[in-house]
Amino acid sequence: MGTTASDAGATTTSGATAGAAAGVRPGTDPRPGAAGSGPGSAVDRPGGVDLADPAFWRLPAPARAAAFAELRRLPAPARFGAGQGRGGRDRGFHALVRYADVVEASRTPGVFLSGPGVTTPEPARWVRLLFGDSMVNLDDPRHAQLRRIVSRAFTPRLLSRVEEDIRRVATELVDRVEHERPRDFVNAVAAELPFRVICDMMGIPAEIRRAILDQVNHASEHTGVARPLRERLRTPGRGLRALARMQGMVAALGRERRRRPADDLISALVTADVDGRRLTGRELGAFFSLLLVAGVETTRNALAHGLHLLTVHPGQRALLLGDLDRHLGGAVDEIVRHSTPIIQFRRTLAVDHRLGGPDGPLLRAGEKVVLYYGSANHDETVFADPEAFDITRTPNPHLGFGGGGPHYCLGAHLARQEMKVLYRELFTRLPEARSVGEPELAPSSFDHRVRALRFTF
Repeated sequence: MGTTASDAGATTTSGATAGAAAGVRPGTDPRPGAAGSGPGSAVDRPGGVDLADPAFWRLPAPARAAAFAELRRLPAPARFGAGQGRGGRDRGFHALVRYADVVEASRTPGVFLSGPGVTTPEPARWVRLLFGDSMVNLDDPRHAQLRRIVSRAFTPRLLSRVEEDIRRVATELVDRVEHERPRDFVNAVAAELPFRVICDMMGIPAEIRRAILDQVNHASEHTGVARPLRERLRTPGRGLRALARMQGMVAALGRERRRRPADDLISALVTADVDGRRLTGRELGAFFSLLLVAGVETTRNALAHGLHLLTVHPGQRALLLGDLDRHLGGAVDEIVRHSTPIIQFRRTLAVDHRLGGPDGPLLRAGEKVVLYYGSANHDETVFADPEAFDITRTPNPHLGFGGGGPHYCLGAHLARQEMKVLYRELFTRLPEARSVGEPELAPSSFDHRVRALRFTF
């Protein structure tokens, strides 16, 4: 689970030992000898490492860290998942694991397309027609048009109110922790804060929030997680049904706000007029789904990983609590770098392209690449001692919110604010708050998900 060089608090073994655990043979040249993989071409994967195999994501964190370190040392991106899928399409992809390669793919959107789909597998055409296209699956000019509409809706007045909401919700959650002493940090705090803030911002009525949260959980619970065939057959379409119900609720709210606008984000989105365009009901539903996954799931996981990291690194914890004003911002960015809540997105080559310049490996039009943000965030050429958790790391140009370009996370500022406000409230009032044991992680290839984290104070 996760492409971080080590999961929160994991002890890193030597590269040779961890590499052997991952199936990488120490002392061997991992480059393939197959014809057609010479200089200037993408290479096949090193023996024993298969990022397309769900079993890889169940390996211990140090083993996966060593595997990514091996991949970063290859002369070109390794290729995984080769084979023919439905319709004779090649299912293979090239793994972009170096910082520079992930940034290049992110900032060259005309070459590295999002439109075919950024998740694995790509969303089916009928699903996209039914539910609408998420912004992450769009290229310009459609992406730029939707982003302008959304950006226009985030008015200074709305953003000011959101900051007040974050402080209020954080205070209420720590009040509850003090009085009720819950055991699971994820359910009691980490999941509640971003969900309540986003619902307040969107203007979701209190009486339907729990119903929406249930649908979110059903829609996202198996994303990137390998399941036995019998379980997949037992619940066919459950996630899609949940998504449909959730988007139906939001679309109904959008229709109501068009008739009677309120001071909330839904009203702003359905009434904003940018070049004669505003969000349709389907687009509103797709945006809300994205906002809940990108804004709730990722912040929830970062908050949980952060509490555990600060628990298993007592020196860093003491440094933070000794001067919150000085170190809190740096701590938040280091938590995001180290845990990297979103593991990967993928892109499709629009044209033949040499990665890194005219002498770089050749990627062909139509081929897929996967951007591994966690590996990039532990690239030794960018981050000194990348395995270390260091809240004073400066600079810290991590890719936890994307590699730049048009798809850089719209909610990066909101996520940072939520984390800073929550940690300040928690550690000011309950300075002994800490995790107990290891976090319960989902073996996901998509996000660095924390299912539960026991804590005390």
